[in-house]
Parts: sequence; C-alpha cells; structure tokens
Amino acid sequence: MIRGLRILAAAAVLLLGVLGAQAQDTARQESRRAALQKEIAQLEKQIRDNASKSENALNELTLVRRQIATRRSLVQESAREIRQLDDSIAVKQAETERLRQRLVTLEEYFRRLVRNAYKNRDVRVWYSYLLSSKDLGQASRRYTYLRDLSRQMNTQARKIQDLRTGLDEDLARLAALREEAETIRQEHEQELQGLRKEELRSDELVTSLKKDKNLYQRQLETKRKQVEALNREIERIIAQAIEEARKKEEAARQQNNKNNTKDTKPVDYKLSADFAANKGKLPWPADGPVVETFGKHNHPVYTTLVMPTNNGVNIGLSAQAEVKAVFNGEVKHVIVMPGYGRCILVQHGSYFTFYCKLGQVDVKAGDKVATGQVLGRVDTIDGQTQLHFEVWQEKTPENPENWLRPRH
Repeated sequence: MIRGLRILAAAAVLLLGVLGAQAQDTARQESRRAALQKEIAQLEKQIRDNASKSENALNELTLVRRQIATRRSLVQESAREIRQLDDSIAVKQAETERLRQRLVTLEEYFRRLVRNAYKNRDVRVWYSYLLSSKDLGQASRRYTYLRDLSRQMNTQARKIQDLRTGLDEDLARLAALREEAETIRQEHEQELQGLRKEELRSDELVTSLKKDKNLYQRQLETKRKQVEALNREIERIIAQAIEEARKKEEAARQQNNKNNTKDTKPVDYKLSADFAANKGKLPWPADGPVVETFGKHNHPVYTTLVMPTNNGVNIGLSAQAEVKAVFNGEVKHVIVMPGYGRCILVQHGSYFTFYCKLGQVDVKAGDKVATGQVLGRVDTIDGQTQLHFEVWQEKTPENPENWLRPRH
C-alpha cells in the first residue's frame, strides 16, 4: 500500500510538472501572439495614414500584403495553440482518470484496513495480543507494531486527502484550459475574418494598379533612380571613410617607424570586433514592422518587373517616431537624398550603419554616439512613414535582419 501511495504521489508531481511546463509555453505563445497583434495594429495605422496622405496604391498594397503575411502568422499561431491545448487536455484527462482510478483503489484498500481495525477495536483484544507475548522483547515489538499501524493509518489518510485535493485542483486547471482553448478559437475565427477582409482589399488594389501600368512604370523608374543614387552615395562615402582611415594608418605607421614606437591604429579594431560579436543581438533602430526586406524583389503586380535592389530594410513607423543608434560609433556623414530625406552614416570600426528617411536630425558629423541614443525622427515621404536602415561591412552591404535581435 505504501508503495502504491508513493507511485500515486510521484504521478501527481509529474502531472503538476507537465502543467507548469504548459504554463511556460503558454506564456511564450501569448507573448508571440501579442507581438503579432501589435504589428498588425501598426500596419493598420500606416495604411490609414497612407490613404490620407498619398494616392500611391503601390504603397498601400505593400503595407496590406505585409499585414496579410503577419495576419497569416497570427492565424497559424492561434491554430497551433489550439492544437497544443487540445492535445494537452486529452493527455491530462487521461492522466487524471488514471490517478482517479488509482485513488479509488487505494481508498477501498484503506477502508478495508479501517474496517478491520474497527472490528478489533475492543481494547481487550489489544491487551490479549500484548499479554500473549512469549517474552518482553516480543511484547515490545508487538506494541511498536500497533503504534506504527495507528500512525500509518493516520498518515495514509492525510495523503489520500491531499491527493484528492490535488486531483480537484488538476480538474480545475483542465476546465481553465478548455475555457482558454474556446477563447482562442473565437479569436482565431475573428483573425480569419480579418484575413479575408485584407485579402479582398489586396485584390482591389491589384485591380486598381493594373488599370494604369504606364503610371506605375513612371513611378518605378523614379524610384529606381533614387535607389541607385542612394546606393552610389553610400558606396562613395564609405569608400571615402575607408580611404581616410587607410591614409591615417599609413601616416601613423611611417611616423612610428621614424620614432621606433607603436601607436593606436586609426581604425578602431576593438569596436569592429565588438560590433561583429553582437551579430544577431543588436537592438532595432525603431519599433515597427519590416515592410520591405533586403535584396531583390519582383513587383507585386507586374511580376516580370524587378524592383530596385534594396541594400537594407524598410521599417514602417508612426509619424515622428524616434530612430536610435544600434551600436556605439561615430557619425561620419549627414546627407540629404531625393526620396530619402536626411540620412545618417555611423561608423563602427570597419562596420557602418545607415539611417535614412529622417526629418529631424539630432546629431552631426564627428559626434560620438552610444547604443540606443536618439539620432533623429522619421519623416513622411511620398505618403510613407518608414525608416530605411542598412548595415555594411566595409564595402559590402549585409542583411540587417541578420544583425538585429529576433522580434518573435
């Protein structure tokens, strides 16, 4: 019987452990769902702002399609949560039923034990049992046995009561899980309705864009020229910064050779190493969804047309949102580019970060900046309120999302 109670207690502890792990996983899922919902809300606001400030249907289509992708992720997350909850409920129901059956068996055994003790409750029976001992040693052992039996019965009764209470608590948890699953199912249906509405809006925008291909091609050509001009300017000023550092290093080397001394290199190699060591962990320069990713993309409607190469990412923001430095460094240039507003280049040793589409700028060339320091505020350009952000390793552009910490 004692062994059975131990098994039962261990099973109850295991069940509580499973429930605890489930609670942790649920917290992570809720956090991810909240992040996706926040991104959808941000995109929704940007779509409304775009509609009020611009007639550019392509801008709106880009935002709507990003919203659809985020909404699909949210729908998939909800569906996954529902499946997990259903599986957990089924497992816990089976575990609870096994515990209940085991508890019934132990209770029945315990009742028989109590009944037998009750039948022999006459104190004369116990006295006879002790007095019939052959010697004092046997009498002592019989007394110890009777005393331990009484204690054991009391202890087992308490354990059974505790396990019964634990089962009641587990059943309450299962009821809460069922309620949570039902809530998520309702949210899931609302998300599906939102997704269908957004997909319909996307189809309407595509139809609108197809009506005037020539207008779009003119807009695309203008954008292509702006992107190419920006890329050339970034390449130029980065090459200039690298060349200046090379010349300073060469001059320092020659001076050191004359003086037979060693001096600090003009390029901050420690800063470069620190920046590289933080790949995948850098803070985001602003709080908003990525609405255009790194690299080459085809046009969302005229799929044979290739969009201008994006050497960075575009992050959708609210008007006047703050833009912050992602790492310690030095401001090398503040420039103004057509279609991109004010742009800031920050050097981090042999790495560079570039922040574009700013209106207000709070720094100037030569300033030292720290991680998280506000560089300026985003501007609204052609109906879009977005930060264009790039990361370069010397003369090579890299995907910023590989350098920034994961969002979800």
